[in-house]
Amino acid sequence: MCHSAAMLRSQYRLITSNRLQIVFQHLRMSSQAPSDAEVLLAKNGCAGVITLNRPKALNALNLNMTRLIYSQLKLWEEDPETHLVIIKGAGGKAFCAGGDIIAVTEAGKAGSPLAQEFFKEEYMLNNAIGTCKKPYVALIDGITMGGGVGLSVHGHFRVASEKTLFAMPETAIGLFPDVGGGYFLPRLPGNIGLFIALTGFRLKGRDVQKAGIATHFVDSQKIPSLENDLITLRNPSREDIGDVLDAYHKESAASGDQPFILAEHLDKINSLFSGTGVEEIFENLKRDGSPFAHQQLKALLKMSPTSLKLTFRQLKNGSSLTLQEVLTMEYRLSQACMKGHDFYEGVRAVVIDKDQNPKWKPGRLEEVTDEYVDRCFASLGSNDLKL
Repeated sequence: MCHSAAMLRSQYRLITSNRLQIVFQHLRMSSQAPSDAEVLLAKNGCAGVITLNRPKALNALNLNMTRLIYSQLKLWEEDPETHLVIIKGAGGKAFCAGGDIIAVTEAGKAGSPLAQEFFKEEYMLNNAIGTCKKPYVALIDGITMGGGVGLSVHGHFRVASEKTLFAMPETAIGLFPDVGGGYFLPRLPGNIGLFIALTGFRLKGRDVQKAGIATHFVDSQKIPSLENDLITLRNPSREDIGDVLDAYHKESAASGDQPFILAEHLDKINSLFSGTGVEEIFENLKRDGSPFAHQQLKALLKMSPTSLKLTFRQLKNGSSLTLQEVLTMEYRLSQACMKGHDFYEGVRAVVIDKDQNPKWKPGRLEEVTDEYVDRCFASLGSNDLKL
């Protein structure tokens, strides 16, 4: 009896200690997060709230932010007082315009480990979001590209507004649509995912939801009210959160009846972007000759031929893989791009010098061999991403 009572006291102390750790941690968060920190982490009502806080850089994601979000997400998952996680961007222009590619470019050129660490830890965070035990709501109210897509699209709920601008523009900088793009893009209706991945086509506002990327559309001015309604819920289930989002979506949808921007082109996208390789897609577009086909061909001719071939295979493979398998595959591709030419040249031409005139090597699709592509997908052995 005494032994059992001692055990109960010991368990109670452990539970109390764990609860106190969580309470102290929340207090530390609210008292230590200066308003100029790169990411703000706060417990607000029933929710853990993540605010990306680099508005001048359009909330571009760097390694420090990735680490802070990852560790906090893991703590909130285990906290019985946290019932959902909300992520948003500061500044009114962007949710997150992508990863901090200039830092990655400089690291890659210098042979710094950041070129491995950034991709590895970013993909670990993408997986943590995709497997999060608590409902995860991304308020993608503004520019959402590249790394910002990875912070949102794998969560349970994605709320777009009329200010949302969505794109995966990586083929234009000698990369590929990573952060789990190989998982979610091939799961969009028809060939929309492959079309977006190869051309970098931009979707705006309601079209982000109509394409199946966002789960809800809410007018931008109503998002603060939506957030308030979410954080004041009492012990909400995922269904309760979904009900609040559905109500706001219905209210916002009532005023907009425009057709999906790609509606009239869906048949063409599905037929022209089908085939055994990128060369076949080029042939389809040339043969079709319609203004839409000509426009897409023009866009594709600007992209890195290597990126186009990697992206095509990434999505084909990814369509039958788990998110974890896709992220492992994408880590291999990221490291191949770090060793290649086109990523550095693409970032120079598009982001640094902004002359929009990259000199790709090789410069033509037919010069990108299957053997080279195979090597990019090959295992890295002990250096593979482990999830």
